[in-house]
Amino acid sequence: MRVIFAGTPEFARVALAHLHEAGFDIPLVLTQPDRPAGRGMKLQASAVKQWAQAHQVPVAQPRSLRMDGKYPEDAAAARAAIESARADVMVVAAYGLILPQWVLDLPRLGCLNIHGSVLPRWRGAAPIHRAIEAGDAETGVTIMQMDAGLDTGDMLLVQTLPIDPQDTTESLHDALAALGAQLIVQVLHQAPTGALQGVAQAGEGICYAHKIDKREAALDWTQPASTLARRVRAFNPFPVASSVLGGETIKFWRAQALPPHARAAQPGEVIAVSAEGVDIATASGVLRATRLQKAGGKPLEAADFLHGFALHPGQIFAAANDTDLLK
Repeated sequence: MRVIFAGTPEFARVALAHLHEAGFDIPLVLTQPDRPAGRGMKLQASAVKQWAQAHQVPVAQPRSLRMDGKYPEDAAAARAAIESARADVMVVAAYGLILPQWVLDLPRLGCLNIHGSVLPRWRGAAPIHRAIEAGDAETGVTIMQMDAGLDTGDMLLVQTLPIDPQDTTESLHDALAALGAQLIVQVLHQAPTGALQGVAQAGEGICYAHKIDKREAALDWTQPASTLARRVRAFNPFPVASSVLGGETIKFWRAQALPPHARAAQPGEVIAVSAEGVDIATASGVLRATRLQKAGGKPLEAADFLHGFALHPGQIFAAANDTDLLK
């Protein structure tokens, strides 16, 4: 079976590598154009492109696939490449471009998407972040037959995965990437036989996992500690939950929710400081930050962080609406 692969980040690279290891013929890879990254903001190839180049697989990087869009020349070149690949199917994972109808119709078996949630919960760009942020007990992977809608196609295979109370987006991402890679190989092995029949998604329980905005990093201390602890986990490793103290941004890499402190305190007020963590009052309960980072520094366990950053009870972290866009 000839498989075109469309994807961009590490989540997609894992699936691409697994397809290759399973023996599928990959004549073409589609991925996003190189983007500036790092302190020097140099152009950097996506994880998928780096894999494809290392394995001598042809790569196309159109800025758009819409013939009537801003970059029709990109779309035309991509169409020529896709047609010449003579693929049986296209596999899509976190690609980042909307596929117009002409792309969906070209492969004999259509386009299949690896989606990091149990649809229809968390359609959209950031299903892993949003599942943790919402406090979901489980998530999973859906292999979906793509249609013109946003993650609305029929489901071919679904497998759930529990969300551990300590899971961050990073750890859950890695587990879901591995699961998705296994499931897409399973689907492609069965697809030619017609053994898998698509199941329409339910009309209820639909949530949209909107793209993560960097401004969401600012912690709102008027929320409960349990909510803030989930946000810390959801925004690890990006954009990393943050707050401002004395004009300096502090990032929170790990934290836990504790019961209310005996002493009354205003939201954002530092209640206690110890090697175990920095306890901060919230609207309900206490958030204990156990891994922190100051501007220009490295993420450190609380005991090490406090050696280089003086914190004491009574200091107050800024309210979210008092801060500019956190950097």
